[in-house]
Amino acid sequence: MSQIDDASSGVALWRRVADSIERAIVDGRYESGTKLPGEIEIAASHRVNRHTVRRALAALTERGLVRAERGSGTYVEARKISYPLRSRTRFSEIVGAGGHEARGKLLSTSIEDADAELAKRLGLNTGAPLVRLDALRFAGKVPLRVGTTWMDADRFPDAGKIYAKHGSMTRLLSHYGIRDYRRGWTSITATIVDAADAAHLDLAIGGPVLLVDSIDTEQDGAPLATSRARFAAERVQFVVENQ
Repeated sequence: MSQIDDASSGVALWRRVADSIERAIVDGRYESGTKLPGEIEIAASHRVNRHTVRRALAALTERGLVRAERGSGTYVEARKISYPLRSRTRFSEIVGAGGHEARGKLLSTSIEDADAELAKRLGLNTGAPLVRLDALRFAGKVPLRVGTTWMDADRFPDAGKIYAKHGSMTRLLSHYGIRDYRRGWTSITATIVDAADAAHLDLAIGGPVLLVDSIDTEQDGAPLATSRARFAAERVQFVVENQ
């Protein structure tokens, strides 16, 4: 395959390919998290050999614009979303402030008995019925968070149907007359993603996730819901703000 001669411009072939891919990323032709075409396809479209493409991709990897996954391909590196942790923490507002559309998808809902830990968090008796909501949340098209939320089933009947309709915890609580609520506490640890969460978050099995336990309360401190969420570590940056 003949290659375009860039000698007159003084621009190395690999640099020209790298700049072309970067422009496509900046222009939105390759969105964050999406897989780039294969080396053969890139080589053909730029009329260069695969060695040149590899050097271009290596340069983009060093700059943090793409990442290579062994046996899978090369992906556009999603820019981390700044996620403030404050007394009023709202997923939709945080993701929207970063220029992304916030979406929620209910994965499953069920009724289960509160174990000792969940009962303590929610101020209920052990064995009290809880609504369990398992949901996946997105920033645009990129899955950011998969989580489980538990609520008092007697106080929030049909919570699963309401969440499925709106895809928002704020709207769910509003449906039951709760116009505002606060974050009671938040705990963050790091762990390894399991197979189920990896599939939902589009991550490689064994990759890191940030495990976030939290309680949301009414203004007087009465607990409303407790959650255990798993965030894709490579896509989010938590910022703890002074209260």
